[in-house]
Amino acid sequence: MRRTAIALAASTAAVSLAACGVIDGSGGGGSATPKKGDDITVGLLLPEKENPRYESFDYPDIQKQVLSLTHGKGKVDYANAEQDAAKQSQQLDQMIADKVDVLLVDPVDSKAIAPGVQKAKDAGIPVIAYDRLAQGPIDAYISFDNELVGEVQGRSLAEKLNNPSGTSKIVMMNGSPTDPNAAQFKAGALSELSGKANIVRKYDTKDWKPANAKANMLDAIKAVGANSISGVYAANDGMAGAVIEALKESGVTQLPPVTGQDASLEAVQRIVSGEQYMSVYKPYPTEATNAAEMAVAKVQGRDIEFDALTRDKVDSPTQKDIAAMLVPVVELTRKNIKDTVLQDGIYTVKDICTPKYQAACAAIKLG
Repeated sequence: MRRTAIALAASTAAVSLAACGVIDGSGGGGSATPKKGDDITVGLLLPEKENPRYESFDYPDIQKQVLSLTHGKGKVDYANAEQDAAKQSQQLDQMIADKVDVLLVDPVDSKAIAPGVQKAKDAGIPVIAYDRLAQGPIDAYISFDNELVGEVQGRSLAEKLNNPSGTSKIVMMNGSPTDPNAAQFKAGALSELSGKANIVRKYDTKDWKPANAKANMLDAIKAVGANSISGVYAANDGMAGAVIEALKESGVTQLPPVTGQDASLEAVQRIVSGEQYMSVYKPYPTEATNAAEMAVAKVQGRDIEFDALTRDKVDSPTQKDIAAMLVPVVELTRKNIKDTVLQDGIYTVKDICTPKYQAACAAIKLG
């Protein structure tokens, strides 16, 4: 759990302080004089559209929270790089030229974005790394506990395999090598799978693209044999869907347990139907609204509030002791759909239980 308890405590502390009026920029405790009022612009750079979360949750939730915190006067300048690191660098340069007040950056390539982060720093624009840890002189970082995500995935798969001898053959479908989160997911998963499964093939999936994951899975099936694979560690839901397609196309009728991450609608439906074993639910609204609060607080100079939101510390290859918030995550299986994505309003029963899935929903009393 390492940092998660700290992150949860930080989040709770921020809420408690806000409720008491201590960190609103005017309460006691020596808050700095605000640098700007409510008329601020938050630059938001997101990495891709393959994962629907960015367009469906992150951007609208950040926009809504910025408006709320600035009494409707603030705005979000948004750009999506569509998995192109060079394009993202150009977008960052444009936001610097447009003189945004603060940047939230979710990098396509954490190393490639570093010169742009330095340019922003030189221009006096604070940079908060969002969801993925950017290199360069960033002011803060907000994400989920990524090693914990991998641990949850690996532990869930190991428990499902229930093979004390560790001989069950599994394939490991990791994320993009340019995404620092992918390395952390992998490390967390390996810490749980080591000695509990025989990892017969490992892949780093270029750009997280499902098409690449499917090609990798077909390669693994050819090498190992479709019916010899007892489980698949897939680092996210898009790749999990591709893995399942590859298995089906190879004639597998009894699918092995396949992990995922992000609790996408399609993945939740696959979990309901039994095709995908699990996903990791990451409460995007919590991450997004806290990121917006951090950005606004940083621009307005409300140091007490900012510190309350960033009581953890992380390191990047270029910087030590970065102020951070790490948001907790939850294992998502058929057993707790009601208590996670439904309870938090991510989806409705109607969204999940379309005609194709009505029988499966009824079987688990969903709806």
